[in-house]
Amino acid sequence: MNPTPTVPARRPCGLTGPVRSAGPAGQSRRARGAVIRSQERAASELFAALYPRLAGWVRKLVDDDGTAHEIASEAFTRLWARWTKVEEPSGFLYVTAANLVRDHWRRLERERRALRRVTTEEAVKQQPEATDPTVRMLVQSLPERLRNPALLYYYADLPVREVAALLGRREGTVKADLHAARELLRAKLGEHHDRIS
Repeated sequence: MNPTPTVPARRPCGLTGPVRSAGPAGQSRRARGAVIRSQERAASELFAALYPRLAGWVRKLVDDDGTAHEIASEAFTRLWARWTKVEEPSGFLYVTAANLVRDHWRRLERERRALRRVTTEEAVKQQPEATDPTVRMLVQSLPERLRNPALLYYYADLPVREVAALLGRREGTVKADLHAARELLRAKLGEHHDRIS
């Protein structure tokens, strides 16, 4: 096939020069437009088919509708950004959503730890002023594993169940930690301070 010939023609503003016909360049633009429309249609169909299932699956993992929809939407956004490079869109969506769920869980755990720190600090600040300063100093000197339950149980006057929930531990573990804290304090204070038990 012969290449499209160029013909001299008059351009607007009095300029002259070669003018190309619509030829191969025009055809390739139309072909690209058809490919893009085809890709958009395929993406829309994939969204309609998979979004409800993906959002439902994420909902079971995060136990929150809003977060599930945010994660599912973000997975589709990331898929669309890589649409031409992804061979298996369904697998990509689920792997991406799983990674986003894991990020969500990590963020929640960081928030829980921060809340525990704040709660523990508040329990320390709300100690009655009449408390024996030597006992307070000894409690502060306990290892963190024992100090936090002791502060929440004895100073914030929370039941073991709530202390366990705040610290993310089992009730039996909290009871064992409280016992260990009492034993350490008893050893340091001597027998005449048995009133803390």
